[in-house]
Amino acid sequence: MLVKRFPLFYGWIIVGIGIIGMTLTYGTRHSFSVFFPAILNEFGWSRGSTALMLSLNILIYGFTAPFAGFLVDRWKPRKVLPIGVMILSFTTAFCAFATELWHFYIFFGFLVPIGIALSGWPVLAPTIANWFTKKRGLALGIGGMGAGISYVYGLFVEFVISRVGWHYAYIVIGALLLVVLIPLYLLLYHYRPQDRGLQPYGSDVIATDKGGSIESSDRLVPAFPIWTLRRAAKTYQLWLLVASHSFHWGMAAYLVLAHQVRFAIDVGYSSLFAASVFAMFGVFMTVGLLLGFISDWIGREWTATIANLLTIGAIIALLFVNDTSQPWLLYIYAVCLGLGSGIFSPTITAGEADLFHGKSFGAIAGLSLAGVGVGAVMGPWLGGWIYDVTGSYLPAFFFCIACFILSLVTFWVAAPRNASRLPRLKNT
Repeated sequence: MLVKRFPLFYGWIIVGIGIIGMTLTYGTRHSFSVFFPAILNEFGWSRGSTALMLSLNILIYGFTAPFAGFLVDRWKPRKVLPIGVMILSFTTAFCAFATELWHFYIFFGFLVPIGIALSGWPVLAPTIANWFTKKRGLALGIGGMGAGISYVYGLFVEFVISRVGWHYAYIVIGALLLVVLIPLYLLLYHYRPQDRGLQPYGSDVIATDKGGSIESSDRLVPAFPIWTLRRAAKTYQLWLLVASHSFHWGMAAYLVLAHQVRFAIDVGYSSLFAASVFAMFGVFMTVGLLLGFISDWIGREWTATIANLLTIGAIIALLFVNDTSQPWLLYIYAVCLGLGSGIFSPTITAGEADLFHGKSFGAIAGLSLAGVGVGAVMGPWLGGWIYDVTGSYLPAFFFCIACFILSLVTFWVAAPRNASRLPRLKNT
């Protein structure tokens, strides 16, 4: 069968799909900080109980992510993605009609993350990993750019809220998901290069769906490393990476991101300025994601070190924000947290792929995202609870610094650099 050749390797088109998909799917979650003040002003709920809807969102997402990875490993990803988009679109729009806190817990906390997991990174990350053998860190970084852009997307959400109110804003972003992503996924998406008769970028071996071997020059090589979720779960390396992901994103990053707009407003800045700082974080997170390729050069561990030092510096800057006289501190925060978290995201995914890439990598990567969900049960809620009890975010910020340190330590001990030392047994 003849396959139409593109002047550009088709894997880069898959990366582009990842950017768009990540922007719109995760924009529904990451715009929470923009909706947060409006919801608080209308209903007057406590910050802890209101922020809990984000904690639930990330928790359910984390538990759904391995299931999404299992589906794409065992079923058809081109069916999983549209189903996820439809769930996400309709449940996001339903948030417009919420009038009680438990309504938000059900729609935003429980149903929205199911849609995100089935249409976002748990499917897109293993897809990109499948398409690239070389430059995998770069490809994952570029594909994950949408996560950073999704924070910039918050400026659009803030504009819509200022024009039509937060109720209609939920309907608008829900409709965009359907209009843009359904055609994109149905027409252009392919899970593996073999679906188009191609090889992964940088590979001279054509892998088969059944995990067989195909002749490559003078040797036979396996189509996939023999890793299953069950086998990977017996290694301490996987659980350390899960913990690292949980400390960095679930407990620390999502805590501060959930409350950063409200924090800036409390200090005395306008909601527009607070949203612009939020957007600046997104811009530099996008830059950080682009810089994910440095892990291909200097190693995953040293890249994770740079990432976590940057995020610690961001929180230190926040500790000195007391009034509106030093806006540059918020700029430092946005730049450092954006760069650090952006660099960390493709680095940990690439590290997981170094250790465990194979036919079940979707489920394995999903388990790592489950760690983020478990950590997020504590993160955003804890930030709100600490403020409700103490009237200050400072203890929460010190907690974030501790979590970033723990994330770095667990990543080093997991040691993706030693991937070749892990046994690869023949039975599955």
